Amino acid sequence: MEAAAIKEILKKVRQIEVRTRRMADSSLAGSYHSVFKGRGMNFDEVREYVPGDEIRAIDWNVTARTGTPHVKKFTEERELTIMLLIDLSASGSFGSGRQSKREVMAELAAALAFSAIRNSDKVGLILFADAVELFIAPEKGRSHVLRVIREILFFQPQGKGTNFSKALDFFSRVAKRKCVTFLLSDFCLPGDFDDALQALRPKLQIAGRRHDLIAVSVTDPREQVLPKAGWITLEDAESGEQVLLNTNDEWTVRAYATLTADQRERFARTVRSLGIDLLQLFTDKPYLVALMGFFRARSRRLAR
Repeated sequence: MEAAAIKEILKKVRQIEVRTRRMADSSLAGSYHSVFKGRGMNFDEVREYVPGDEIRAIDWNVTARTGTPHVKKFTEERELTIMLLIDLSASGSFGSGRQSKREVMAELAAALAFSAIRNSDKVGLILFADAVELFIAPEKGRSHVLRVIREILFFQPQGKGTNFSKALDFFSRVAKRKCVTFLLSDFCLPGDFDDALQALRPKLQIAGRRHDLIAVSVTDPREQVLPKAGWITLEDAESGEQVLLNTNDEWTVRAYATLTADQRERFARTVRSLGIDLLQLFTDKPYLVALMGFFRARSRRLAR
């Protein structure tokens, strides 16, 4: 790699570090801790029940054996593992504004990673397209996080497509302990949408049962509303399939908007029906605002 290219990579990584570390040290710090810390609990011991103990903590087996109410005592895990599963398929390179979908994913991942190491948690990374392309085992420290950010930004995948099944199967094999897991993608499902959604559902369900799984979808506004530009050719970045559309035709524009909105809604409904949190981001809107709102809503729900 040429020296100029290396210098540009380091510059970009440094820019993201400056922006996201400031967020992690201020805006995100308290939110991250309140949402994730204390969610992982380890069994400590069984002791006799005392007034004020949580009824749901009663160990009925020990209670029946001894004839005296006993409760299970848990201690908070001191260390969490944050896993970032990031889709690097070709559709992520698209962006009609200042940032591509992949760049938004990278910045969000960086903010989460810096929040994690600020709380002495580990961060791991899985990059995938139509196969798993890179795995970085969870570790702590600034240098580790900078490597993670560099790979997210500049790793060149071999494949162009998307295969969530392979990525989630690989994740299940390497993640031995429960992780807080962010699955970042534009979720442009390959092939027939309904078939792809049905195939994805059981994989998400398995991962969601074993881990604290959060799906993060990143969408560009041009994927929702067609510009009025006459006849245009739309090309699927992953399959290469092309379609010719007349964007001056009102029916075509409305039909396209209706179809994309319907697919987004069905995807969101499917994810949430599995008990998995969904964070929806857009390339033309500040992701920090959406992230903070997501954290607040999640914190309120977990406190119930």
